[in-house]
Amino acid sequence: MSSPQAHLVLTVIGADRPGLVSAVSAPVERHGGSWQQSQMARLAGEFAGIVLVSVPEAAVEALEADLAALAGDGLRVDVRRTDAPAESSPTSVALHLLGTDRPGIVAEISRTIAAHGVGIESLATDLREAPMAGGLLFEVDAELSVPDGSGLDELRSALEQIADELMVELSLE
Repeated sequence: MSSPQAHLVLTVIGADRPGLVSAVSAPVERHGGSWQQSQMARLAGEFAGIVLVSVPEAAVEALEADLAALAGDGLRVDVRRTDAPAESSPTSVALHLLGTDRPGIVAEISRTIAAHGVGIESLATDLREAPMAGGLLFEVDAELSVPDGSGLDELRSALEQIADELMVELSLE
């Protein structure tokens, strides 16, 4: 019979350099843990990530101590307990937006998504040069979690209205 498992979400941030993922994964492995899911990125010279791990309940305190010790190397790791990952998930919908950059795009889109009771599972944004026209284009790729798929048509309508106002291309699939 296996020992009870704790599920931990780690948030990681530090100045980017080789070996940061290894620095975090080594103590997880050493304490019998399993790296479940992660999203990590380098932004403006900083490395940031979020990681879901499972570890035997008896090893949680020792793992937390080892991760806290990484601060001496300039890597901050915050640990938060969470529930076990859900077996079933709501309807997943992909959102893509592309248009001329301007302040408030993420605020307006996310406000509308939340108002319709929809969650954001992942969100990636980027700025890139506009070909031929000059200036910058703002791009959003998100995965939305729609409870039971209900309200998807209403959400689509509301987002299309905002896309028209912002003069951006938006797709929801």
